[in-house]
Amino acid sequence: MNEIAQKILTDAVTTLLGEDSVHWTKDLKNNSYGWVKLCEHGALELLAPRLAAARARLLTITAYRTDKYARVEGREIAYHFDLDGVVLTVSVCVDEDPPRVPSISRWFRNADWNEREFMELYGIIVENHPNPRRLFIDKDLDSGQLDKLIPLSTMMNGASTKTLWEKVFSGMDMPKWAKEAK
Repeated sequence: MNEIAQKILTDAVTTLLGEDSVHWTKDLKNNSYGWVKLCEHGALELLAPRLAAARARLLTITAYRTDKYARVEGREIAYHFDLDGVVLTVSVCVDEDPPRVPSISRWFRNADWNEREFMELYGIIVENHPNPRRLFIDKDLDSGQLDKLIPLSTMMNGASTKTLWEKVFSGMDMPKWAKEAK
């Protein structure tokens, strides 16, 4: 069954992107993992309905910086799909200025929450999202506030005091709840 699922996923990807667009690896237990990289804007919007038609299931979505130390700009989002135990990870380069990706929630309803997190926590615009409301953070805070790099030493030293929040909010208007807490 592993080979059949791998062939179905390969066909879904290669009919759109070409023969060498998916790379397959196996672990010690012979589980298959496929890897696809998309850097052309709009390619995800073309691939998502093909994966949905192949009956792939979206497991989760992960947003990350290409440089974990945030020395250079650049983000990617990894979309993890499953078909009968075969995992396909589609990594999408996020356009900069402003950072944006298309929504895939019309094909995969469970993408909604992750995509809303990207908008709220990382300031990534998710185009054509059906429900772009915030999930957690007060609407008075700028989107992408949590994407700012705060050294762990600073965070740990300020964890039990208001020092951390003063550093987080420096250079921006404090929300009403933060001013009242002072």
